[in-house]
Amino acid sequence: MNILHYQQEFLAYLESKQWVKEPKNLYEPIDYILQLGGKRIRPVLTLMAADIFAKDYKKAMPAALAVEVFHNFTLVHDDIMDDAPLRRGKATVHEKWDINTGILSGDAMLILAYQYFENYKPVVFQKLAKLFGKTALEVCDGQQLDVDFETRNDVSIDEYINMIRLKTSVLVAAALKMGAIVAETEEENADLIYDFGLNLGLAFQLQDDYLDTFGNPDTFGKQIGGDIIENKKTFLYLKALEVANEHDKNKLQFFYKQKLKDNSIKIEEVTRIFEINDIPELIKKQIEEYTEKSFSTLASMDISEENKTGLKNFGLWLMNRTV
Repeated sequence: MNILHYQQEFLAYLESKQWVKEPKNLYEPIDYILQLGGKRIRPVLTLMAADIFAKDYKKAMPAALAVEVFHNFTLVHDDIMDDAPLRRGKATVHEKWDINTGILSGDAMLILAYQYFENYKPVVFQKLAKLFGKTALEVCDGQQLDVDFETRNDVSIDEYINMIRLKTSVLVAAALKMGAIVAETEEENADLIYDFGLNLGLAFQLQDDYLDTFGNPDTFGKQIGGDIIENKKTFLYLKALEVANEHDKNKLQFFYKQKLKDNSIKIEEVTRIFEINDIPELIKKQIEEYTEKSFSTLASMDISEENKTGLKNFGLWLMNRTV
């Protein structure tokens, strides 16, 4: 089970597709966002699961592509909603073109994603389309909750975890389950690998929250402190409100009411409050808990020990990333 191998095979498949056709202004942004790089984690999961359950990852390529195109569609629209200037270190689609182009190209990507399932026989197609429809709607639910939380001052950590489960985890889980569906494994295996992905996805998003503030700007690919600038009530912020003294709490709430031109002092002060309240350690503990929870589902899975180790290693690799 070689992650690099899956990445390379998927990239070759991606490159073989002709994205740009007429009208160019619709398809060039799609080509642009899909070429921007990233680790291709979600399609790799689809290929990996198909390999584990059927020793044939190649037949999962169209499903993996559907997952990647859908994921990038959500990024295009998220960036518009967040007014984000950068994605993977390059200009976002709406910055490079304009907002209308970003909306329409994103819409086209969502439709394209569905079309890749047409490569499968009816029984597999139906299962994939059903899971995909459920997942796509959950991602929208999560995105809306994320937006709602920006104007709320009473968001709990449980609500936040539910939001990231919908916005991020379900797609990680669905990517794995799609590989299992293409492999036509038993229902129980498909459900277990979904649960594995769900908890791993939570750990992955919490890791992202951590890196957004404490990551290395050279490797992170996004603006460091972006969540602080946007007043995003991430785990870091909510945990700090829970454990900090009144002075720090008031300071934090004051900063999170501001939309500033220059955010350097805000980022510095909020980061300092996080550090003196041990928030980096607390979030790392939470990441470990979800990673362990994810690994515990492997015990019930009807696969070889070698494959269980492979999935575990993938989880550990994911949790040790710096980008």
